[in-house]
Amino acid sequence: MKRPPDTPGTPFEAQALRVLLIDDGAHRVSLIRDELTRQGHLVVGVVDSAVLIHDCVLRLQPDVVIVDSESPSRDTLEHLATVSTSSPRPVVVFSEDPSHQTMREALRAGVSAYVIAGLQPQRLVPVLQVAIARFEQDRALRDQLDEAQSQLSDRKLIERAKGILMDEVGLTEEQAFKQLRKLAMDRGQRLAQVAERIVEARDLLRPPG
Repeated sequence: MKRPPDTPGTPFEAQALRVLLIDDGAHRVSLIRDELTRQGHLVVGVVDSAVLIHDCVLRLQPDVVIVDSESPSRDTLEHLATVSTSSPRPVVVFSEDPSHQTMREALRAGVSAYVIAGLQPQRLVPVLQVAIARFEQDRALRDQLDEAQSQLSDRKLIERAKGILMDEVGLTEEQAFKQLRKLAMDRGQRLAQVAERIVEARDLLRPPG
């Protein structure tokens, strides 16, 4: 997300955001657009067809997506889920549908804020603040999870490679680790990369069956 970095003393309203509006049946996007423009934000596009959401996000690169809806349609939620996977960014839904099921489906589709009970212009900025903060928090948690999973995968590869060196070359565990580290330093690669090559070579040479 290419939002300008926060500067001390700079109010949220002064940070110009690129916003993509989705008209999902409520037909109030003109009110949202006027309020965003009044506050100095840039509406980069207005979409009234769910099938265009993904392409417009990729082409227009908005900082935030706002969906104005009586009740989010299945097509809209499916295309928002695609955006959440391929090009994630904060998504706000203004809806008149108080159903918990609809809300859960929206959140599963990657919506950062689901706002019920009417669209009030004075609430727009606080809602965007919450959506962006939640999105960034969720992204940080996902990054931490990905890093933890990557480290676990690396450790498993290194242990397998050490085992191969111990079995095939007759090294002790300490010697096997030192050999892996030396190979990594000599080749300018990460320890896990060298370990992966050793595991792949062992798998290729292993007799079938």
